[in-house]
Amino acid sequence: MKILSKVGIVSAMTAISRVFGLVREVVMANFFGTGKLQSAFVIAFRIPNLFRRLFGEGALGAAFVPVFHEIEAKEGRERAQLFLGRIFGILICVLGAIVAIGILISYGVQYWWCAPDSRWVVAMPLMRIMLPYALLICLAAIISAVLNIHDRFAISSLTPVILNIVWLIALVGICPFLPAEGMWRIGAVSLGILLAGIAQILFQLPELKRVGYFFRVKWSGWQTSPYVKQVLFQMGPASLGIALAQINICMDGWLAFYGAEWAPAVLEYADRIIYLPLGLFGTAFATVLLPIYAKQYAAGNLNEVLATFESALKNIFIIMAPMALGLCVLAAPTVSLIYERGAFNQASVLWTARAVAAYAPGLLAFSAAKTVIPIFYAQKDVKTPVKVASWCILGNFTLNLLSVIFLPEGWRHVGIALSTVLNSMVNTWILLYILRRRGIKPNLFGLCATLFKTLFAAGVMAIAVVYLFAWLNAWMPMGLAYLGVVCVAPFVYFPLILLIAHQEFLAFLQEFPLLKRFKRRH
Repeated sequence: MKILSKVGIVSAMTAISRVFGLVREVVMANFFGTGKLQSAFVIAFRIPNLFRRLFGEGALGAAFVPVFHEIEAKEGRERAQLFLGRIFGILICVLGAIVAIGILISYGVQYWWCAPDSRWVVAMPLMRIMLPYALLICLAAIISAVLNIHDRFAISSLTPVILNIVWLIALVGICPFLPAEGMWRIGAVSLGILLAGIAQILFQLPELKRVGYFFRVKWSGWQTSPYVKQVLFQMGPASLGIALAQINICMDGWLAFYGAEWAPAVLEYADRIIYLPLGLFGTAFATVLLPIYAKQYAAGNLNEVLATFESALKNIFIIMAPMALGLCVLAAPTVSLIYERGAFNQASVLWTARAVAAYAPGLLAFSAAKTVIPIFYAQKDVKTPVKVASWCILGNFTLNLLSVIFLPEGWRHVGIALSTVLNSMVNTWILLYILRRRGIKPNLFGLCATLFKTLFAAGVMAIAVVYLFAWLNAWMPMGLAYLGVVCVAPFVYFPLILLIAHQEFLAFLQEFPLLKRFKRRH
């Protein structure tokens, strides 16, 4: 129950962050729509995010936590503070140099490589403003890791909300008073993100002090520290995988920008809609499953690992199938209700709805991957997922390139979205095949049967939703019609699931203590 309470805190804070992020994108859509400025901003902001994933909450964070915990337990807080200061010093030196080099490269790209009227010229000044955010957010992520070690999950999980709040302040409090022409408004948002990085560090410092640590930078000694070397060694394979994934995301954005100046903005708006349910459910499964798998492996209970995996995957099918098909058939009204205002026009709705419909099946694929990959991590095998991801990323890039070359302009971004989903599906199937060779053989027939059952029930629900929405929207506002179908959809889906997937649904209900009586009665 103690673990579940901690997961509940993280999930609640994640929900707050996702909602604020969606609100932020709604306001961005109002000011900038799917124009060139918004796409350039998306491209520029992905660069510091790459380093955040790599050096902050990604590979470095994962390698830092066990070593820091070991030092604190065996040698005390003073040695742990010294180690923390050396990690801060490494980050400032390495990322400071990368930021400086990146700024110089952006000048070269803008003035020597790009034509004066090129759409790429717009992205370079924005990237120069936001590149230092890479250093700030990585420092904030390491502070969050220290707080998590001491069970201070609320503050660290709320830290991403600070970015969205400062971002919204820049949009609502500053942009209306700046000229609409030129780059004044988008430049103010970029500067707001830089200030948000400072705010995210300051927000956590009081809590860091309460657990007995301080933001002190140690500039020397890290070259000979065995603990620092251990962290750098452990983060090697994971950092390669994360770097490949993030470079792939950046390449997707650049190819989309090449295909159409509005495409990166459209994909970002669609991605924000998809990540709301994925962040709440898929990420929660990954967070909970890793320690469970690790404990079962440590006890040598491979059968329990298998049972946990199969149960988790079936539950994901039950949860995500209706969301995936529902978003697919209601993509246009969903996008219209969330974004359509201001600069976000009917063309923007059409392009974004196509991307949402293409991404929607990924709710199943992305969530399934989050149940498989933790099994390898529990085995202390980071290399295998990295190797598989590397080959899949190559295939993803090839499909994206073909989409940009051969598809018409209004559909190129759809090809990019679909290739991302296909990449995740292939990645998951390859990892499952490797697990079977290692003796962990899930009942693929049973899993596929559950998947088809949930897709059938979700398909019937989707057909009912389409006709019901068309009927309601004919005589009431779109918002009320949408709310009506959302309320009716569960009463179509869950009875069907109970009918055709009786055992799986009752096992799903068993996960909720308040619903155990339902299973006993049936």
